[in-house]
Amino acid sequence: MDTTRNIYCVGRNYRLHAAELGNAVPSSLMVFSKPTHALALADGRAIRLPVGQGQVHYEAELVIRIGKPYQKGLSVDELIDAFALGIDFTLRDLQEDLKRKGHPWLQAKGFPNSALVTKFYPFPGVETCADTDFALAKNGVEVQRGNIQDMVFDLQTIVDFCGNHLGLGAGDIIYTGTPAGVGEVNAGDRLQLLWGEDVLGECVIAGTDQ
Repeated sequence: MDTTRNIYCVGRNYRLHAAELGNAVPSSLMVFSKPTHALALADGRAIRLPVGQGQVHYEAELVIRIGKPYQKGLSVDELIDAFALGIDFTLRDLQEDLKRKGHPWLQAKGFPNSALVTKFYPFPGVETCADTDFALAKNGVEVQRGNIQDMVFDLQTIVDFCGNHLGLGAGDIIYTGTPAGVGEVNAGDRLQLLWGEDVLGECVIAGTDQ
């Protein structure tokens, strides 16, 4: 994780997730970023989150890592060198307030530990990834399940957009969007990220009012 340069995140990339929050499905990619200070490793440790500032929501996602500088015409299988699972933690009440005011979401999305990620694994290719679901369990109960086949914008579209509009280089990571089922976390909750039947990472939520 110490080599991560940029963190990009795709919003509303699963139709049912957009619907559950009352948002329209975007006609073009919606991308935002998080600071690298937001990164936290899902290795079983306690993760401190600002649960005293309104609802904190989990959003489980497939995370991809770029292995070489972006060039037009390269496929995702050539550009992505590794994948992980992650959680985009969101201060939902604050986000809704910022949206009403027309302000950027950064404060609601970029706080410390808001970008949880498992260790990275060699990327097996898009077709192989599509054969496996990812899931999030909260206190032993599955709360989210997704598959890249259900994305509004596929991985190639995401990588091309980021590469052309924002720039992509080795070490950049992209949170590719969350499926339906997002919800609140509270102090003491244990979260597990699963790839198929395998647990790739987990954490325990520790609260803080800051």
